[in-house]
Amino acid sequence: MSILAFHFYLISAAILLDLLIGDPRWFPHPVIIIGKMISFFEGKWNRGRQKKLKGVLLTVTIVGGAYGCTFILLSLINFIHPIAKLVIEIYLISSTIAMKGLHIAGKEVAAPLLKGDLKLARKKLSYIVGRDTEDLPPQEVARGAVETVAENTVDAIIAPLCWAIIGGAPMAMAYRAANTLDSMVGYKNEKFEKFGWASARFDDVINWIPARLTALLMWLFSWFVPYSFKRNAYKVTLRDAKKHPSPNSGWPEAMGAGLLGVVLGGQNRYKGVVSNRAKMGNPIRSLEPNDIKRMIVYMHGTWIILILFLFLVTINIS
Repeated sequence: MSILAFHFYLISAAILLDLLIGDPRWFPHPVIIIGKMISFFEGKWNRGRQKKLKGVLLTVTIVGGAYGCTFILLSLINFIHPIAKLVIEIYLISSTIAMKGLHIAGKEVAAPLLKGDLKLARKKLSYIVGRDTEDLPPQEVARGAVETVAENTVDAIIAPLCWAIIGGAPMAMAYRAANTLDSMVGYKNEKFEKFGWASARFDDVINWIPARLTALLMWLFSWFVPYSFKRNAYKVTLRDAKKHPSPNSGWPEAMGAGLLGVVLGGQNRYKGVVSNRAKMGNPIRSLEPNDIKRMIVYMHGTWIILILFLFLVTINIS
């Protein structure tokens, strides 16, 4: 069996496991360990001089450590039994993806919003976004959820799967470590501007191809979705993706806006501070609560098309 075929079966099993159980709170999650290690080193190194250099060292330590520890763990388990190693590797890959979690998070905003319970919808949205949600009108709550599902389709699904295809669980875990680093220290503020520079730039690099691939996969899946604005989405993505402050997040968000025929972006507030994001999309119709569910469908479509493509490739090279 080729490495590609083996990794195809691994990620297929990992996807199934994630869809079945997600991330059970009672079971220890590897990302928690990674987060504690980042907090430990940040407390030790984010001080004094040479913060930028220390940030580079942090990135190498955490990402390299995640890869090395995963590789060593699987190698040791393999000595016990190859089947045990296989089971653990499937679990580790599943821990780097979050199809079920993203699906549930989106639905938990959509459900109360559709019932008219704006207060609960705002509360549920606050769990998955950094922006202020207390005073958002229904359309803005829907926008926040749609943007979150679209953006996280990259780093919660397609990117870790891509890296798992290349290098199995060790590479997927290294990706998750880099992504966790960016979410914890990759901010452009006084505390992290220098220390988190390497983490933020590295995250940009490793998500560059997955972000664009995600947009393509969404577009390909849209041909199976009735009433999707396929031609509009293609033009909108090429025109608007680069308007996003992130070099990667704009691709799935612009594609989502184009496919839904709505406008995303606009004014957000973060702890009372106004942030104006460029608008993406054409106002073919108004954004509505059901668009959250539609975006979830496109989210699932990305990994379905990816798996189908890998299946065809695996058959041809076997």
